[in-house]
Amino acid sequence: MRVVLLGTAAGGGFPQWNCACALCAAARDGKLPPRTQDCVAVTGNERDWWLLNASPDIRTQLAATSALWPGPGPRDTPVRGVLLTDAEPHHVAGLTVLRGAAGLKVYAPRPVLSALTPARAVLDRYAPWEWADGLAEGGFVLAGGLVVTAHPVGDRPPEYVPPRRPDDRWVVAYRVEDLATGGAFVYAPRIAAWTDDFDDLLESVDCAVLDGTFFDTDEAGAGHLPVTGPGGSLTALASHPGVRRIYTHLDNANPLLDPGSTARAQVSGAGAEVLMDGAEFVV
Repeated sequence: MRVVLLGTAAGGGFPQWNCACALCAAARDGKLPPRTQDCVAVTGNERDWWLLNASPDIRTQLAATSALWPGPGPRDTPVRGVLLTDAEPHHVAGLTVLRGAAGLKVYAPRPVLSALTPARAVLDRYAPWEWADGLAEGGFVLAGGLVVTAHPVGDRPPEYVPPRRPDDRWVVAYRVEDLATGGAFVYAPRIAAWTDDFDDLLESVDCAVLDGTFFDTDEAGAGHLPVTGPGGSLTALASHPGVRRIYTHLDNANPLLDPGSTARAQVSGAGAEVLMDGAEFVV
């Protein structure tokens, strides 16, 4: 199973367009590499590719990844569909870029599908898509020999959704397994808390691509578990030394964006990684 980190920044990207913090200024000056908004591509056979979230930067990300270029026909694409972890704008806005691609399938938990009802009506006018419950019992199989299960990890809806009853299905993590090899990874760019269920989930995978939005508790908010501090994910990950640990979805003020920072040294010393846009690995 081949995995490509198409984008690794949180909403707004890096540098963020309306931010003049020291990190964003350094990126504009060419001292730090820019990053597009979080999105992952995965395939089990090099022909059928699936997107994990649909970043507003998806056009740039697809253009930068030759395996995802169109062909052989003028409108053929290896992209088969999208798996949405939540309904946040920076995870779903890229669907509008993909409009007109016939036959795509979009998986998402029921509350997310409901929140996207107006957008779904618009997109289906360009080309009918199939919309499916990502939390279907028993999971689902993707073209290319991948089997997926979704796991609730947060109950916070996006700000644009009117107040509703609490629902723990608003945010999910996806476990993706290659049926041919048994290799598996978890994609969880947004985690509200480290639970026993999530800890057990990591016991069944080889790699985890995790929420690295905020470095510590002083920054944390909006349903994201910080990397460090009391209850932070870095400490929890120490009990999974055999799992490859990769942080993504980095906020523009996160010191992990700077390879020379003490924050990056701390994370690297604990055995976790911060990779760049375009990084690829095999599970």
